Amino acid sequence: MRVITGTARGRRLKELEGMETRPTTDRVKEGLFSALQFDIEGRRVLDLFAGTGQLGIECLSRGAASAVFVDRRADAVKLIRENLKLTELQDRARVVAGDSMEFLRSLRERFDIVFLDPPYAAGLLEPAVAHLTAFDILNPHGIIVAEHPADRSLPAPAAPYRVHRTYRYGRIALTLIRRGGDQENEE
Repeated sequence: MRVITGTARGRRLKELEGMETRPTTDRVKEGLFSALQFDIEGRRVLDLFAGTGQLGIECLSRGAASAVFVDRRADAVKLIRENLKLTELQDRARVVAGDSMEFLRSLRERFDIVFLDPPYAAGLLEPAVAHLTAFDILNPHGIIVAEHPADRSLPAPAAPYRVHRTYRYGRIALTLIRRGGDQENEE
């Protein structure tokens, strides 16, 4: 698992032991960042269910303004901090130890990109999307990136959110949900 490009390009990230965490594969990560390449620089990123932190770290490496990483596992939180130190990106990062759904309920800040990659069997993806859209924590034109099994599709979110596109990589799919702009700001 390496950082693809940017200031930390080529740095190898540490991975968690065991099967509880399923890092995003290189093929999926390359496709994802190809789709997002012009939406990252200067943006605020939230990496929920962060695991190793690789998605948020990739964004920081590519010029994101800041990233918040959330994971409930103590070993994952420790590893994210180690990976941030390895990539020398900790100055623009905040790591939160705690439940991602509780974090969403108490959130008082807004983001431009949110990564959702919860354990598939935990049934947390749909509730996380529902919370994000209900509490409207994305800035206008923000993006939710949800990784899920390819044989499952996400329900359509309420306006101003819409499913933009779903990319399939074998048994894995990435769905991009975009938030529309605020009408009064666009006129």
